Amino acid sequence: MKFGIGQPVRRKEDVRFVTGRGRYTDDMVLENQAYAYFVRSPHAHAQIRSIDAGAAKEAPGVFGVLTHADIAGSGTMPNAGRVKNRDGSPGASTPKELLPADKVRFGGEAVAMIVAQSPALARDAAELVVVDYEPLPAVACIEDAADGARIWDGIPGNLVLDWADGDEKACTEAFEKSSRIVSIEIVQNRVVPNPMEPRAAIGAYDAADDCFTLYTATQGVAGFRTRILPILNIASEKLRIITPDVGGGFGQKAAVCAEQALVLFAAKKFGRPVKWTGDRSEAFLADMHGRGARTTGELALDQSLRILAIRVTGIADLGAYLSIIGTNVITAGGMRIMGGLYRVPVVFVSIKGYATNSTTISAYRGAGRPEAAYLMERMLDKAAAQCGIDRVEIRRRNLLTKEELPYRTWKGLTIDSGDFLGNLDCAVERADWNGFDARKNESARHGKLRGRGLAYYTEVSGGPPGPEPAKIRIMEDGSVEVTLGTQSNGQGHETSFAQIVADKLGVPFERVTISEGDTESGVLGLSSVGSRSIQTAGNSLGLAAAEIISKGKTAAAHILQAGGAEVEFTVIDGVGKFRVSGTDRAIAIENLAATVAAENLPGFEDGLEGTGVYDGVPTFPNGCHICEVEIDPDTGVVDVQRYTVVDDFGCVINPLLVEGQVHGGIAQGLGQALLENTIYDRETGQLLTASFLDYTMPRANDIPPIDFTLKGVPCTTNPLGTKGAGEAGTVGALPVLVSAVSDALGVVHIDMPATPERVWQTLRNKRAG
Repeated sequence: MKFGIGQPVRRKEDVRFVTGRGRYTDDMVLENQAYAYFVRSPHAHAQIRSIDAGAAKEAPGVFGVLTHADIAGSGTMPNAGRVKNRDGSPGASTPKELLPADKVRFGGEAVAMIVAQSPALARDAAELVVVDYEPLPAVACIEDAADGARIWDGIPGNLVLDWADGDEKACTEAFEKSSRIVSIEIVQNRVVPNPMEPRAAIGAYDAADDCFTLYTATQGVAGFRTRILPILNIASEKLRIITPDVGGGFGQKAAVCAEQALVLFAAKKFGRPVKWTGDRSEAFLADMHGRGARTTGELALDQSLRILAIRVTGIADLGAYLSIIGTNVITAGGMRIMGGLYRVPVVFVSIKGYATNSTTISAYRGAGRPEAAYLMERMLDKAAAQCGIDRVEIRRRNLLTKEELPYRTWKGLTIDSGDFLGNLDCAVERADWNGFDARKNESARHGKLRGRGLAYYTEVSGGPPGPEPAKIRIMEDGSVEVTLGTQSNGQGHETSFAQIVADKLGVPFERVTISEGDTESGVLGLSSVGSRSIQTAGNSLGLAAAEIISKGKTAAAHILQAGGAEVEFTVIDGVGKFRVSGTDRAIAIENLAATVAAENLPGFEDGLEGTGVYDGVPTFPNGCHICEVEIDPDTGVVDVQRYTVVDDFGCVINPLLVEGQVHGGIAQGLGQALLENTIYDRETGQLLTASFLDYTMPRANDIPPIDFTLKGVPCTTNPLGTKGAGEAGTVGALPVLVSAVSDALGVVHIDMPATPERVWQTLRNKRAG
């Protein structure tokens, strides 16, 4: 089937995007619309003595100014994902008000909202707001948090969370009887998500119905509405959320931000829609960041260098305010997959999370799984170096074999399928591992240092568990309307989901329309997070298609006068048909839908439609990344020369889209590994990397050609046999790039980001030492 499951179909939505016909939140203009601008704190930590907005309220074109006093009665921002401490007590709470009453806790926190006739007039009026601050000592980084100034009353030492998991006693015993112990300390540098589309929101209020509408980029409108309702103190039927096209999410747009709630308050107060679009400076200052941790990993090995136990100890930055998922990311979100696909009997993890005077830390592509894979692979590289064994061989000795599957991990997760050793061997062959020495010598001939890296990653995909609905309706004209609760942020939903429907029902791919992003659709699922959309909503579509086929057989039996004979459904040459068994009496599914409507068949008042709800279990996408880098020792510049990936995503719906997802994930991983770093001034808490002049994003010439191979082993735990793919590229990229750079430098480890300055300094220190 040309456009069915498994076919490399080009994205149908790309035509809209590349011709400038995409419709994002900032493209929308409502009648009588006003514009918002936020006054933001220049201090990382300060008391607010007073706010004088009198002059701003009188400025030309200004409808009004909102401060904390104007939104009294609103709820605080959600941080419901609080994880328990090791003693069973709840982690600390850091309630964030939409606009602070008496204290700011990070530079860029909004303290007032200007609403005016135009963005320019709102920005001008903001200059007239006078805020009297009393600066306080700031805690800019986790290293200073325990002994730094207290950010929250009632949270001594700024310790928000003290979490542990695993069997500490068994882990200690395993270390005591081990033959070798390997230890490494790593840094997860803080990064800024920087999606192409900045955050934006339009709030509207209908006084007649006392109802709100919020237009904003989300990663799922239903989950977003659930999280914002307590802030507004209204019932769900009073709020409609509409998400148009989304220019990148990466976890950031799954969270609710204060600005999105404030435009709704302003719309009601000023009697007109209110729009806010953040600029890039605001994004650096106030968007939720990702990563930000220091971790020590210890590996206990027996005489054969097989893993006996893993012990992890770490501290993590959570920012000034907790996000709804921040504490989960640094704990179970990533650590539940600690040990990867290796044979690891015992794990013990201990993590402390601290508040700092910085913007909130939340999910960022992978949300804990890249951190776990990075630590695991760096430990194995150090073990190989310390024990004098090849990096490939130490992985071969510890990777699970096909015969050991299904395998139950230390966390009780069941790894059901895969060929990990086969993927490793395939990657080694495709990367010409054995031919590396010749390439290294050639690089040396040109005065360059060459190194190679290896990483075998896995992640647990599927996002948060929960039902994911889907609805399919075949219209009278033969077109097909599909309604989903997930939300595309650039993954290609309009294409991949249409392929599933076309394949299952034998309808024209071009006539399948995907509808998402509106709470009024009645199809309310969870967010598109955790690489979950295909393996949840995709399987929901399979169930919906099965319901249509079942109903269609009943309708076809009546229309074709089957007389009690069995009605079959088959898809032949891309066309779905119902046929009375043993006869030539048949009707195409498109024609059946039209006939059902025309005849007003009882039981088909809503036409030929089906719904499906699927709630699956986690899957384990995995694969091997190998890369080679060249380093100029005079400048420290790292050039990625070769990059090989062998991936297992189970049954793939669209290999072209999957490859694109992997390329994008690698690009983000490369950014963190080699270029990106968020730096706050240690004394003042001021963000020093607040623009693209200071914060280096990867560019096209930083990304090497990628040799990509799919070796999928069907997943046994969902009907489609799929495994999530959206975050996998990032999970594998971090460890393999640092592995290659470390190898080129001849050191055991270099911290991310391996910038030219850091690489050059490492070489200098090595020569001096």
